[in-house]
Amino acid sequence: MFKNSNSIQGRRKLLQYIMFGFFRMSAAINGIALLTIFYFLVARGWRAITWTFLTQPPMDSMTKGGILPCIVGTVCLSLGAIIVAIPIGVASAIYLNEYAFQGRILRIIRLGINNLAGVPSIVFGLFGLAFFVVYLKMGVSILAGALTLGVLTLPVIIGATEEALRSVPDTYREASLGLGATKWQTIYRVVLPAALPGILTGGILGLSRAAGETAPIMFTAAAFFTPSLPSSVFDEVMALPYHIYVLATAGTEIEATRHLQYGTSLVLIALVLGLNLMAIIYRARLQKQR
Repeated sequence: MFKNSNSIQGRRKLLQYIMFGFFRMSAAINGIALLTIFYFLVARGWRAITWTFLTQPPMDSMTKGGILPCIVGTVCLSLGAIIVAIPIGVASAIYLNEYAFQGRILRIIRLGINNLAGVPSIVFGLFGLAFFVVYLKMGVSILAGALTLGVLTLPVIIGATEEALRSVPDTYREASLGLGATKWQTIYRVVLPAALPGILTGGILGLSRAAGETAPIMFTAAAFFTPSLPSSVFDEVMALPYHIYVLATAGTEIEATRHLQYGTSLVLIALVLGLNLMAIIYRARLQKQR
């Protein structure tokens, strides 16, 4: 009996050792892949990062100069998408989790949201072209691009917000309602503050996806070349993802601009990292205050 117990315990420890080793190996592979990509971009693109590159528009058929219009365009489109998506996404998640009747229709709606999260971005680009650019007559503009990216990021934000709302214990709601608060007061003053870090996580994921997308803005907002900065939301803009695509596939001197392609990629990564870092720091402060 004692030997049998030791044998079972030994098998459990062996299984645990194997699984932990698999998890460590998976994490190591992901880390090595990330470092390899980053090293590859830095090694080939750091020479392009100069003050002129960051503060001047492209010149000489985009073989010289900088990427300032691309940086400004990417920031405008990304922030515009988040401004559009977060209120609608959070409101939708609140309704689905707090108000909607839990039945078959709600399961179908959630299935549709999950399916939308997996739809290729080119489909959202065609939708934005047909609806915002043509039907609503916004033209190729920042507004049309931001709305398209906002629709693209909605499923991510709705899903993350619903998970954050579910993580709030029901005892919070019961205590608030027991003290005489209304349903909305409970959600606004108790549930949302407790779920805010998780909601911000969804916003960070949405921002990262919006900043790096090429296909949706290709049809709705991005210009091949425009050296001037936008003056209104109805102007078309250059954007970093589309600019990388243009330099790598449709430029006049693709090999001559190779270092500019890698430099632009580095700037895009740094921009996304900076925007995410601000949101992460704010989320960390909220978690400390809880």
